[in-house]
Amino acid sequence: MIETLGYFATSWVDPYLLGLTALGTLAGIYVGAIPGLSVTMAASILISFTFKWEVNAALALIAGVYVGGVYGGARTAILLNIPGAPSAIATALDGYPLAQKGQAGEAIALSTVMSVMGGLLGVLALALAAPLIAQFAIKFTSREYMLLGIIGILLVGTLSGESFAKGAFAGALGVMIGMVGLDPMTAETRFTYGSINLMGGVPFVVAMIGFFGVAEALVQLEHVAATPVKQAVSRIVPAWADVRRYLALALKSSGLGTLIGALPGTGGDIAALLAYDQAKRSTRDPEVPFGEGAKEGLIAPEAANNAAVGGAFVPMLTLGIPGDAVTAIIIGALYIHGLKPGPLLLSDTPHLFWFIVGNLTLANLFLLVFGLTGIRVFTKVVECPRAILIPLIVVLSAVGAYAIQNNPVHITWALGFGVAGYLLKRYGFQVGPIILGVILGPMIDSNYRRAMIAAQQDVGRFLYDLVSHPISAVLSAALLAMLISQLPVIRNRRRR
Repeated sequence: MIETLGYFATSWVDPYLLGLTALGTLAGIYVGAIPGLSVTMAASILISFTFKWEVNAALALIAGVYVGGVYGGARTAILLNIPGAPSAIATALDGYPLAQKGQAGEAIALSTVMSVMGGLLGVLALALAAPLIAQFAIKFTSREYMLLGIIGILLVGTLSGESFAKGAFAGALGVMIGMVGLDPMTAETRFTYGSINLMGGVPFVVAMIGFFGVAEALVQLEHVAATPVKQAVSRIVPAWADVRRYLALALKSSGLGTLIGALPGTGGDIAALLAYDQAKRSTRDPEVPFGEGAKEGLIAPEAANNAAVGGAFVPMLTLGIPGDAVTAIIIGALYIHGLKPGPLLLSDTPHLFWFIVGNLTLANLFLLVFGLTGIRVFTKVVECPRAILIPLIVVLSAVGAYAIQNNPVHITWALGFGVAGYLLKRYGFQVGPIILGVILGPMIDSNYRRAMIAAQQDVGRFLYDLVSHPISAVLSAALLAMLISQLPVIRNRRRR
């Protein structure tokens, strides 16, 4: 026990590792807040700088960036309605309306506290239940991942106002955009129309920048003469009454985020989406409707996506299977340092496991400190006159789109997606489902293909597999129940 505590506290007592964790967390917050600069990108760049470092130092810096980056996307989501990361898409739905009401400081502070709470619970789950959660996650096959992706796409219907059909259409449009490029199994081109630039596919960050950043700038042009909303920043620490009131929701969302994060290939974006939907369904009498500044809609996704960080480490450390893109990069870092993630990692190198647990805990504590500082500076962004802010958003969007692969074509795509997003918004469509479709579409496609191969290309056998295996049967039933619940008769009766 004493030895385990020593491993856990390695970064806590070493000033060098302590400083690297703090630096990584602070840098991650601001990297995550800038659309186009993803946590995955930052982690991959760090690998090239730290491969000669001692393994603890490299992991301390990367873990800090990971924790800070997942949270950082919420800041621009709240202030500008531009999620800095896919996991902050759901945060923008109620965070931005709160900022429009002058409550940006309160929204950021509340999201910070709930993010830290979710992150700590995710780490606790990693420490106590890693083998158990990993055993559950390994039972998921291609069928289950396909069904989970479809459920995620259909969930966007509940996030798209009154029309489920518009939400489903937007999600399907996103899936189509996600299919652009080379077929991952046959290398045949899809939706490229002979363009070489489209053969590599459409990076989801480019689509996100266009549909959120540029489209929002075009929408704001209609209100360029409006008086900026003065933000209330007298309190940068959320009221204890609010924390206590929403504690149960935060705990429930954190548990959901941990479980979703432990499923290989999912990550915080799906966790945040499912937590938002769960909060919307379970909250009986919110102070304001969801989508108009409900605090429940802010708390649930923020607690879930940070809890998913701890969950994502579970399959990575116990099975050698990455929980998301960042943990896939961390696996590469471990291999570079001569370590092999998998079932033997915990028994052969227990010090590494407990060092990671302690480091993630420390990073979340730094997140609380750094997350509650600089709020007054950030809230000044929304008090900036629109005549200055709108061109700045467009320029930053262009720079972010170009920076992904240093490809000027991406700037054109971002602008085109922005115009399309503006037109869709004018006709009552939400752009969030489109981005989720771009992200989840390839996952649905590849897992459907694998499931069909496993069924020997027999549709009947494929359908039988969906209902004959316990996990896929439960997910199929949930999918069917979701479709039935959206029938006009059922929705009208529930509304009455």
